[in-house]
Formats: sequence, C-alpha cells, structure tokens
Amino acid sequence: MIIDLRKWLLLGLLVLGSTQVLAERVKDLAAVAGVRDNQLVGYGLIVGLNGTGDQTSQTPFTVQSIKNMLNQFGITVPPNVNPQLKNVAAVSLSATLPAFAKPGQTIDVTASSIGNAKSLRGGTLLMAPLRGADGQVYAIAQGNLVVSGLTAGGEDGSKVTVNVPSVGRVPNGATVERAVANPFMSGDHLVLNLHAADFTTANRLAESINTTMGPGTALPIDATSVQVNAPRDAAQRVAYVSMLENLELTPGDAPARVVVNSRTGTVVIGAHVRVMPAAVAHGSLTVTISEDVQVSQPGPLATAGETAVTPSSTVEVAEEPARMFMLEPGITLNDIVVAVNRVGAAPSDLVAILEALKEAGALRAELIVL
Repeated sequence: MIIDLRKWLLLGLLVLGSTQVLAERVKDLAAVAGVRDNQLVGYGLIVGLNGTGDQTSQTPFTVQSIKNMLNQFGITVPPNVNPQLKNVAAVSLSATLPAFAKPGQTIDVTASSIGNAKSLRGGTLLMAPLRGADGQVYAIAQGNLVVSGLTAGGEDGSKVTVNVPSVGRVPNGATVERAVANPFMSGDHLVLNLHAADFTTANRLAESINTTMGPGTALPIDATSVQVNAPRDAAQRVAYVSMLENLELTPGDAPARVVVNSRTGTVVIGAHVRVMPAAVAHGSLTVTISEDVQVSQPGPLATAGETAVTPSSTVEVAEEPARMFMLEPGITLNDIVVAVNRVGAAPSDLVAILEALKEAGALRAELIVL
C-alpha cells in the first residue's frame, strides 16, 4: 500500500506552492532597541487553602516564613513550637513588567508552589515584593488566585488530577511601584532591531525609510539593526516612530531550510530548497525470529530416563528489492515527495532520505531535525 506523504507535508507543500511575498509592516518585523519587557521574581505565601498546603514537617521554610510574618505583626511564636500549617503554601512569584509601565498600573502575576502543596485552589496571595535583576523592588503583588487545575481523590487512595493545580495566576495582581528607565529618548537617533536577522530585509528597511523620510535618514548597521535619525522632542519622536512602524516593505526571502520532527513525522519545507543530481535507492529488511519448544519423553516401558525440553529457534530474513529513482538537477522537494510516493515509502523513510542527501552534499538547504 502506498502511503500518501503529502498529508504529512501539507505545510511544506503550501509553502512550495506559494511564491508570492506580501508586504509587511515595520512593527511586525522589527522593534525599537531598548523598548522591551523586564522579568520580575519574588517569594510569597498563599493562605486560605482547604488543607492542600505544604506539609510543614518537610518544608521548614514555610514555617520560618510564617513565623517571620507573625513577628512583624507583634506575634511571637515560641522557638519550640512547630505549627502545622496545612492551609499555607510557599510560592515563587513571577511577572513581566512591560516597557513604559508607570507606577500605579497593574500587571498579572503567576504563583508556583515550591513546596509539596497539593493544590493552590481557593488561596490568597499575601503582599509580596517583586524584584528585578538589579535587586530593586518594582511591583507589589497581592490578591486571590485563579487556578485552572484541580485534584480529586477518594478514601481508597484513587486520585484524578486535571492540568496543574499547583500553579495559579493573580490577574492584575501586582501594582507597579517603580518605572524602568529606557534609552528611547536619549540621543538624536534610534535603532530598529529586526526580529529575524537578514541582510536583505535590513537593507530594504533602510531604503523604505529613506524613500519616505528623505535620503540619509536610515543607515543599516548589520543584518539585524538599522539606525534611524529621530527628533529630540518627546511628542515629535512618538509621532515619528508611529509613522516608521506603519511603513510597509517586502522582507527578504527565508533561507532554504527543511525542518523535520522525527517524533511526529512532520516535515516542513522551505520554498527555495533545491536538490543536486543524485540517485536514491530505497528498500527494507525484515528479520523474523520465532521460538518453539520440543518435548522429549522416555518410552512407555522404560525404567529410567527423564523428560527433556529442547528449545527450537527459527530466524528468517526477508529483503524487499531496492527501488531506485533519479533526481535531476535543480529538482524541488515537491518532486522528491512524488518520487517517494511512487516507491511506497513511509514518512520516516523520507526523513532518512533527506538526511542521506544532506550527508552526500546533494541537499541545498539547512536540515533541522527536532
């Protein structure tokens, strides 16, 4: 039976079949240097859990955190007392501080259990600071958790878990306390960084800006960055960047590349992949091993002897005749798919053929195997 590889290569064939490249906006291709998000991290306590918190006998840091918090409120726990806090869980907090975020604005917070809490459902995050890489506090988090996962169990020990109940989010749960400085308003120029490095796209970006804003406005620095002159006034610079990011240009063609997912058999093929002249032979070898047991018993009137069991193995080797096909100069991978379909190969066989072509130097593309 011939397996239709085109079902496995649908994405790749769509790419091969479409050679038209549409213009894209600058805001979809590049970003202003220095205008980026910043990661925040913190440590906190979740309270109000329904007996699904940390087992304090195995998580001493949870008990220590509770004691420190109570001490700040004037409550002293004796040193020899180890409270059993089944409704409390220690969590690691993480958040993303967007560019230009100002004090008073709110951001989402993710809380992840760092102890052995079974579930964070129904818990409340107590006030906790969120720090940046420089150790400074940039936001304060607090609020009720939203947990998508759940766990249900019976008295006989059976348990069902859906998603991950030990991770939750606090929507708009952190208030920004400090703004992050960025170089957007510094200097008399700004830099646009492409999301994907490409000399052709960088050159076309500079040409598009110079055509619209005037010659000498933009200067390509390398395959990623384009330097653009910009006004110093804040209002004018914002309007200027708004005009830049809405310009349209045709990006450079992607490099010839073949991406193979060996686990699922999915192959994605770029439009400019070519194959040099080559001959490919495809065949398969099948080895079958069967085990049998033979029993030997003494005669009916024999006075001596024992029953003997003798194993018997049979090994058979069957090799299908190899099928060979030629690849002409400049052939595309679409033609390879047709040729492989004719010999009845499976998707995994196509992956092996592509790897063999790459090793032989006949595949003019980058081969990425996931």
